[in-house]
This record gives sequence, structure tokens and C-alpha cells, in this order.
Amino acid sequence: MSTEHSLAVTHVYRSEDRGISWKRIATLKGMFWASIFKYNNEIYMLGTDRHHGNIVIRKSDDEGWTWTEPISKKSGILATAQYHTAPVPVIEFNGRIWRAFEDAMGSDKWGDRYRAFVMSAPIGSNLLDSESWTFSNCIPKSKDWLNGEFYGWLEGNVIPTPDGKLVNMLRVDTRIGGKSAIISITDDGKQISFDPQTGFVNFNGGTTKFTIRFDEQTKKYWTLCNWPSPEQIKERHPAQIRNTLVLASSSDLKEWKLCNTLLHHPEMDKHGFQYADWVFENEDIIAVVRTAYNDDFGGANNFHDANYLTFHRIENFRNSSK
Repeated sequence: MSTEHSLAVTHVYRSEDRGISWKRIATLKGMFWASIFKYNNEIYMLGTDRHHGNIVIRKSDDEGWTWTEPISKKSGILATAQYHTAPVPVIEFNGRIWRAFEDAMGSDKWGDRYRAFVMSAPIGSNLLDSESWTFSNCIPKSKDWLNGEFYGWLEGNVIPTPDGKLVNMLRVDTRIGGKSAIISITDDGKQISFDPQTGFVNFNGGTTKFTIRFDEQTKKYWTLCNWPSPEQIKERHPAQIRNTLVLASSSDLKEWKLCNTLLHHPEMDKHGFQYADWVFENEDIIAVVRTAYNDDFGGANNFHDANYLTFHRIENFRNSSK
């Protein structure tokens, strides 16, 4: 039985053959919805301790075999309340470390309860110390946005813009599909703001979780995301269409090009390729995907409740944009 609502468990796996085989090297109790990142030659994991739990961070100085324990505000407990997130980017920009979160205290209803914010810490500071971190204000959703078809935003990505600013680009839950929201962030990370007249952008992958990263070589933004067709959206809510995973790119975060279809199954109810988290590795992209697919036991319960974690390598991904 899952303990995600009391004390979530995260297993750490390591591969030494470029993703062909994996070995479990650590089990962390009290870690959930986490991002893993490298900073000062040490590995960090930043997420919550449970479903809608406290924000916690851990550090490993032996490549993931052992980890610090968040037992106080000096050793990894960064905020105590109800928070939500997913494996989203942690980036360095303008002398600070940045990550997006949502608090889950806007109400007790999914979507309504999530209020977007960002947190940041100076490069060179002790990331395990809560006093190192600055939290922005929180912005709740409004039922009036998108002509009443806006039900929530979540799982934001902190991203630098082409003009040198910083934004938080979020998944948008809406029946009409194809939208994302872009929140502006001040340089010091203390204030964020959103203009509903200009802040919504067309992005076909925006109704389910996505990760966006900027590639210096191509000067483009890249993402692995779901890509529902117009015909599918007529049949069901776009957040329930996860049977296609694509590689897409953009030069400005506002106009997105489908570059390659990576994974697809024609059946939507019990097949899903979702929550892809990924990084650049030289000429390739490497990704882990929460996958609902056929197995010897009847397959996944549904597209959402996946039965696999799958590893993928997209070779020479930059050629896809030509």
C-alpha cells in the first residue's frame, strides 16, 4: 500500500552502462515529487516529504549512495505547510538557484488549491539551510480566466527568456486544451506577476506535465510532452490524452514546433507516456518516462496509474528541428 500521504518513499537507481541496466542504490523515506540536480560537484534532491507535504532537500556527496536527512530547518526542511510539485527543472541563473513550486492551500479541491510561486537561493549558499532560500508571493488561479475554462495551474518550469528575463511556465488545466501560462519573475525572486491578457500562450503539450530546457547550441527551448490531436480533444479532456509523447521546440516559448513523435499507442484508456523528465547529454537527450503499457498481468489499471518506468535516449536530437 502506498504511503505517499504519510511518508513517501523514493528509490534511487544508478546506471553505469548508459541506461541499459539499472541498480537500486538508495531508499529515501520522506521524499516525493522530487527533482535531482548537480551543484558544486554534489547531488541534490529537492521536493516534498509526502503528498502535499513540507518542502525538503537532501544532499549526496558520494554520487547518490548516501543522502543527508532533513531533520531541521538547518539540515533540509525548507518550508512546513502543504506544497505541490513534480520533477521540474532546477536552474542556475543570474547568480541564483531557481525552482518552481505550488502551495496547496488555496482550497481543498484539486486545481483550485494550487497557487504558483518560485523559490531561489544564492549560488554559493548552503542549500540545506532554509535561511538561504527566498520564496516569492503566491498567485492563485481565477475561475474567470480563459472565459471560465481555467481550472488550475501546476508543475511550473523556471526558464530564462530570450530577452534575459526569468519566467515560470506552467501546465494549465483547461477543457479547451493547448494552453500554458507564463508568469513573470523579478530579478531578486521576491515577486511574481501574471497578466491573463498576455500570459496564456498556445502550446499543445500544456495540459499535461512537461519539462522545458534551453539549449545553448541551437538557441532553442526543447520539451518532451504529450501532443493530443484535435479529434481526440473532441472526445475527452486533453489531460486524459497521454498516449503520444513528442519532442517539440521553440525559439521564444510562444510558438512551438512538433519535431518528432517518440512514443505512441493508438489506445488511450490504458496507455500513457507521461511525466517525462530529461536532460541533455552531449548530442542526445536522455529521459525517464512514467509509462502505462501492456504487460503479462493485464496491463496498467489506466493511462494515469502507470506500471513501468522506462528509460529513453533520443540520439542527435538537434537534427529533429531542421
